[in-house]
Amino acid sequence: MKISVIIPIYNAERFVSQAVESALQFDDVYEVILIEDKSPDNALEVCQQLAEKYDRVRLYQHPDKGNHGAGPSRNLGIEKSAGDFIAFLDADDYYLPNRFDAERELFKNPDVEGVYGALGVHYYTEKAKEQYYSLFEDKLTTVYKRYSPKDVFLGQIHMLGSFGLFSIDALTIRREPMMKKMKVLFRTSLRLHQDTDFLFRLSFYLDLYPGILDEAVAVRGVHENNRITLVDSKKINPASTRVLLWKEVENWADDEKKMPDDVKQHISRMHRSFQIANASTVNKWGMILKYLVTDYKSIRSGLYNINFRDRLF
Repeated sequence: MKISVIIPIYNAERFVSQAVESALQFDDVYEVILIEDKSPDNALEVCQQLAEKYDRVRLYQHPDKGNHGAGPSRNLGIEKSAGDFIAFLDADDYYLPNRFDAERELFKNPDVEGVYGALGVHYYTEKAKEQYYSLFEDKLTTVYKRYSPKDVFLGQIHMLGSFGLFSIDALTIRREPMMKKMKVLFRTSLRLHQDTDFLFRLSFYLDLYPGILDEAVAVRGVHENNRITLVDSKKINPASTRVLLWKEVENWADDEKKMPDDVKQHISRMHRSFQIANASTVNKWGMILKYLVTDYKSIRSGLYNINFRDRLF
């Protein structure tokens, strides 16, 4: 295998060395591509030191040397990559020694276009653990059953909590089919949840297979300044960020000719549901009454879904 590991860098001077070295432990890793995204800390200097120290580390910035977010940074990393396979890693996360064990066997089959595994959790400080343990505990982020590739997209869209989750840190993709089948990689319009949108579309176009699901192959690093942690813990309104996500997913689904109509309708209902959850209290009731009259399924499949009824009011 010839794997390119892509790491977007923002405000991660404390963590990036660990992330890079966790990827370099594998002979299968052909290169580690760092995309420095105008960090306010000393991350650029740390990245420069890593690129000088390790032959397999390549450092890039955006052409204007500005801050563009994780999605455009990953896109740039893919553009610069030379490996046959693509893997991703956030700068404050790290790989475990078993990271590519399943991939080495599964990718011997040319029909396997992607492999996903389980993600563990590590708290960098006691303060972070105190704040976020109730959110992540010590649980794996994983898919709960071994699904066939044709069920992965629908499982994420329809089954929500019962399907489970897989993280981009635990995903490895065969580069050629991804570039051939996906018109858009990471959306530049989404600052948050661009990885979720990417995983939805990736699993629609590519055949993704389960790797190691019952133990972690990579680790999520939890600390006080992690942006997605702030969203998940509701310090940033989760409904507002998910409205933008589901709007993009709905637009894509509407334009995708091969998307079944019932799936398009379900995606539309999810978008509406988060719109309601993010509305003011007065507007919530007006929207709820509207959809009760015109589209009861929006209420049934969205508003009272276990994943977000606690966010409604």
